[in-house]
Amino acid sequence: MEKLEEQIAHLTKTVEDLSDVIARQDTDIALLQRRVQMLLEREADREAAGGGGVVIGDERPPHY
Repeated sequence: MEKLEEQIAHLTKTVEDLSDVIARQDTDIALLQRRVQMLLEREADREAAGGGGVVIGDERPPHY
């Protein structure tokens, strides 16, 4: 019986540790999602402002 109690205590501690890790990861993921969204919006604003210097197809670069 004592061995089972030790195993339950160990498993309970492991579950609590994993729960803490998952909660921390959830916070990190939410922060990263906000940052990615901000970067996407910033890039969309940059493209809308005409700041994109991407050469498409056979277009000559502006220095020609």
